[in-house]
Amino acid sequence: MPGMTSGQARERFARARIARLATTDATGHPHLVPVLFALTGDTVVFAVDQKPKRTQQLKRLANIRTHPGVCLLADGYAEDWDRLWWARGDGTAAVLPPADRSPASARYVALLVEKYRRHGEQYAARPPDGPVVAVAVTRWSGWRAT
Repeated sequence: MPGMTSGQARERFARARIARLATTDATGHPHLVPVLFALTGDTVVFAVDQKPKRTQQLKRLANIRTHPGVCLLADGYAEDWDRLWWARGDGTAAVLPPADRSPASARYVALLVEKYRRHGEQYAARPPDGPVVAVAVTRWSGWRAT
């Protein structure tokens, strides 16, 4: 079964609409959540948005501050198993201030708005206003069925 080159995995990941973020808490327990993201170079960015949450001080942010090593996974599933694939980015994450307090965060939020504008107006109408996370990916890997 064929794998993917680093470049192929990055390309496949970039086209995905959603990824899963894996972090580790202070006690070593894993934490996995879906994220909407954008990719610039080898940096994956996402932000805390307005979807209903109890707080903007999320476990994923606390985990990143404690253990910045993260993994992101995007995948494609189909009943035709010849179309299955996954792409993974391993790297180091940093929590940045919200876009209104950081030019870098503002650029990253603009990338998110642009990416998801193609799929709906949620981010265009209400750009993320919470902390932004930038993941410097140091390793891309992946697999595809054919």
